[in-house]
Formats: sequence, C-alpha cells, structure tokens
Amino acid sequence: MDLVPLLQALVRIDSTSSRPNAPVLDLLEAELRPLGFDLRRTVWTDADGVAKGNLVARRGPDQAGGLALVGHTDCVPFDPAWGEALAAPVRDGLVHGRGTADTKGFLAAAVTAARATRAGALPLTLLFTADEEVGCLGAKQALAEGRVHPRHAIVGEPTGLTPVRAHKGYCAVEVEVTGVEGHSAYPDVGASAIHAAGRLLAALEQIGGQLRAERDDAFDPPFTTWNVGVIEGGKARNIIAGSCRFTYEWRPLPGQDPRQALRLVEAAAARVAGEGGGRLRVAVAPLRADAAAVTPPEAGIVRFLERESGRASVTVPFGTELPEVIGMGAEAVVFGPGDIRVAHRTGEHVAIAELEAAAAILARAVERFCA
Repeated sequence: MDLVPLLQALVRIDSTSSRPNAPVLDLLEAELRPLGFDLRRTVWTDADGVAKGNLVARRGPDQAGGLALVGHTDCVPFDPAWGEALAAPVRDGLVHGRGTADTKGFLAAAVTAARATRAGALPLTLLFTADEEVGCLGAKQALAEGRVHPRHAIVGEPTGLTPVRAHKGYCAVEVEVTGVEGHSAYPDVGASAIHAAGRLLAALEQIGGQLRAERDDAFDPPFTTWNVGVIEGGKARNIIAGSCRFTYEWRPLPGQDPRQALRLVEAAAARVAGEGGGRLRVAVAPLRADAAAVTPPEAGIVRFLERESGRASVTVPFGTELPEVIGMGAEAVVFGPGDIRVAHRTGEHVAIAELEAAAAILARAVERFCA
C-alpha cells in the first residue's frame, strides 16, 4: 500500500493498549514480506491475560550494526463519541484518527522508506513494539531478549520532524495507606488513612522541593518534576477512612539515580506510619524506575537528522523507548511526523506533507547508515 492508505489501514485497527496488537503486526508483516525482510515475532501474555507481541523485521546481513527504525503499535484509549477515531478520514491535507500522530504515522513512513530502498551491506531492522503507552513494555522485552543490536536507531514519536536527542526519565509508585475504620463522631476509636495520607502528601511536596535543587538547563522545566495524579479512599463522609491510595510520579534528569526519590518517599512513608501508634500502615509499591536517556549532540545520527530536517536537536520532558534502544547499543534519536500536542486527544491528526517528508528522510537514513 502507498503511504496514506497504509496509515489509514493501521488506524482502522483498534490497538488500544488493553487489546491484542497482533492485527497490527499482521498488516505490517504483509507489507514487509515482499520486500525481502526476515520476520520474527516475540509473543507474551500481559498482566491482564491479553496476548501481545513485538515484530522484528531484518533486511541485510544477520549481524549487529546498521540502522533500526523503532515504533510502537499501541495507542491510548479514545472517547467512544469520537466517530473518526478509527475511520481515518482525509480532510484539508490531514489524516484524522487515533494513532495518526502517536505513532502509526511513523510506522507507515518506516515501511514506505523500506519500500523505497534496497538491502545494503549493513542490516536494516524495523522493530515494532507493544505497550509503549503503558510502560514501554515491548521495548523492555526486546532489550531483555538481547537479539537486536543496531549501531544507529530512530525511535518514532510525533516530534514535528525535529530530532530529540535526550529526555527525562520516568518513575512512579503506588502508595497505600491503611488505617482503622470507626464512627466519625468518635475519632479516637479509629485512625484515618486519609488524614495520614494528607500528612504524607505534604511531605512529598517537600521532597519535590528538594528535587528542584538539581538543575539541567538543557530541559524545560530544568529540574525533576513530580505529580500526584490519582487519589482515592474512604467509604462515606461519616466513617473514619480505613484506606487511601494514590500514585506519585517523578521525571528525573539525566545523571540522576531514578531511585533517589523512591528512597525519600519510603522514608517519609515510614515516618507517617510511625506516627500512628501501630494503627497505620503505609505500603509503597514501585511501578516504574526508568532513567533518563541522552545521545550526545555530536553523534552521527543527531547530525544527520539535523541536516535532513533543517532543525536543531532538542530535549523533551516526556519519556519514550529511547532508553531501551540506547541499551541495545545504538546511537539513537527520537524523530517522527506529527505534533505531540494533538496526540492523546480527540481530534488527533497528522499532516500528509509531514508524513511524506518523514518517509523521505527515513529512506535517506537507510541509504546512509545501511550502505
């Protein structure tokens, strides 16, 4: 299929992270098989019992080196009222629908680039992963498998064709406070988990202030950020709350130990639990601890994409599969068509002109790094 019809076909497959991604991999395999790629899948079952898989497509010699184009096949959920989410209409030079920018547009551009080029002396690897949106789980699986070792790599995300050479890490914990229920008219008979959580939240705000002390002016904002994004607890307004649960996330700078804040959170949790006279428990469950990722500005893949795009490389505060790909041994850059500001939203879209420019740049990258 041509570039735009391929993107439309990909968008019409609902690959929300909670669903199997095999239908997307089936379509990509069908496009790549006639192009002389060796195809291999790694499959597993996620924590909810849903089948997931990575597709590794290699053209050229079976060896380390060359170039990898890496993109994730899953998408975030969409509002059921958005009638165009899986329809992929073309209007005003834009393709609309969930995943057009994040990041099925890159997948279509990568396949189009492969179609426009021939096998070289070094391998071209297309790595299409599962579950990036819920923790880069497919990329972690590929890294642990240890069978993909590119010298250079381009990780697809909607960067507006601006090379991204570094980003912050991503860490998260779930905190559960357990107290003792009782009648709210007699506060001494219980121990409020919500009140204890409030004291812990104040301590976490102080931790956030400590994290601001370290700065890296290459980023905006130039410090480790934090957020409590979800909180729930209690049964009724006249019952002393027996439980309260919340999530706490932070985004460490390059060079910072991603578990630094975790140790501070655990210490604060222990202090709050100790104030309860044995009637409070605070459990801190780590969810993610991904370090920041950096590719030097003088790296060949950075300089190449700067020349091709006409844009200087930048850093971003959000996370991608870049750490895992660097872990495979690659000089890697995040790059792709689309605008991150329209991703994860109703009305997501990508410009056809950007898709075409991305496919052309990726094709020249294949010629440059696989020759």
